[in-house]
Amino acid sequence: MVFANLIFIFVFLPLNILLYFIWGNRTYRNLVLVAFSLFFYAWGEPVWVGMLVFSTFMDYLNGRLLNRWRGTRLAKLPVIFSVVLNLSLLAIFKYSGFLVENLNALLGLGLTIPAFSLPIGISFYSFQSLSYVIDSYRGEVETQRSYLKYLMYVSLYPQLVAGPIVRYSHVAHEIDNRVTDIRDISAGITRFCVGLAKKVMVANVAGQFVTQYMDGDLTKLSVLGAWFGAVMFTLQIYYDFSGYSDMAIGLGMIFGFHYYENFNYPYISRSATEFWRRWHISLGSFFRDYLYIPLGGNRKHQYLNLLIVWFCTGLWHGASWNFILWGLYFGILIMVEKKFLLNLLNKMPRIISHLYLLFVVVVGWVLFYFTDIHRMWSYLGVMFGISAQALTDLSTTIVLVNNVTWIVWSLLFCMPLVQIFKYLVNDMERPKQGLVLWLQPLFNLLILGLCTALLVGQSYNPFLYFRF
Repeated sequence: MVFANLIFIFVFLPLNILLYFIWGNRTYRNLVLVAFSLFFYAWGEPVWVGMLVFSTFMDYLNGRLLNRWRGTRLAKLPVIFSVVLNLSLLAIFKYSGFLVENLNALLGLGLTIPAFSLPIGISFYSFQSLSYVIDSYRGEVETQRSYLKYLMYVSLYPQLVAGPIVRYSHVAHEIDNRVTDIRDISAGITRFCVGLAKKVMVANVAGQFVTQYMDGDLTKLSVLGAWFGAVMFTLQIYYDFSGYSDMAIGLGMIFGFHYYENFNYPYISRSATEFWRRWHISLGSFFRDYLYIPLGGNRKHQYLNLLIVWFCTGLWHGASWNFILWGLYFGILIMVEKKFLLNLLNKMPRIISHLYLLFVVVVGWVLFYFTDIHRMWSYLGVMFGISAQALTDLSTTIVLVNNVTWIVWSLLFCMPLVQIFKYLVNDMERPKQGLVLWLQPLFNLLILGLCTALLVGQSYNPFLYFRF
């Protein structure tokens, strides 16, 4: 099940809210959230619910053992076991086929390639569970005594299958003491509707152009068409993933959880370094705190540490060489920026450094998109005029002219216009602020109505990050 789904919007979510708020007992509410979360997961992956419950139970036990052995040499054992367990599950289900395939190619072996279906969200909930055990060992959080509460933390459906990666320390207080008021519910519904609009009105539309241009016949593609397809994927992946994060944050607010932001307008950045402080913040902070800093950070072997982190970042996104190449591409860019380029970019006019960032990001998303390396190079060859048949073509020009208004608005909403609106509202007199707040439910109903109409007619409605 996905959030941008009529069954979810009009059946699952209203029923969940109704049963959740019908009784104020916290244990009852936790049971409701766990039951709905496991059902949500089982809707698309019934066979893997058992593995989710098993892995969370093992890390719950690891936390309890760690607490019992704290201050002794045995305290490291639960941490080691948690790391081995979670990374082994990832290795088996996500990377075993990739590993065997490359061993066969490299050594000429005939090993049978494992054909596991990837459990949805395993990369996200494995990292959440790992962070809990590691933070418990570091003494940054208290271990959870209730398995029900721990299972709720890991399996809570707003963030279960595509993030953000929620650390236990971020929600530990709210697991035991959350309070939901009408303002949180209202703000959560609005945030959900904004994310839904991003997904349905922009990401899905851009995705149709991406399929047309990036999956079409490259021998007939012009330079303009290739760049248009790449820019459309640049918009699609941002609006798809940030829209999902908005919906997850909004749903969390409805039930009393306040998740950290996962995107901070990354396309306004002026460098790759800044871009990765703004894009998928929860993943970047995870690798920083649990890999980069333990390796030595910028204190020793900084550039080697950066390469390791970005190799792992690429590999985390998928078992394919293009993801590794994409990760190393950004790792090398950030290394070069730290070495000397950032100083130059900061001295340049803002428009120049911003165009540099947009250029390297669009090229990077081409590396990310194509799991077929040969097709990736062919596409880049068309983009840069090496193998293109023409600079422009009539059909792409017509598409651009017919969709210019949608394209302009999609580009504008990559910028922090909502924050500007908030500042304007805060500067208003109180009676005018009240009028804006009264208009908020009408805005939500309008968005919901438009998205419902589009969802009825759209056949293209994937969430890109479900496969990670």
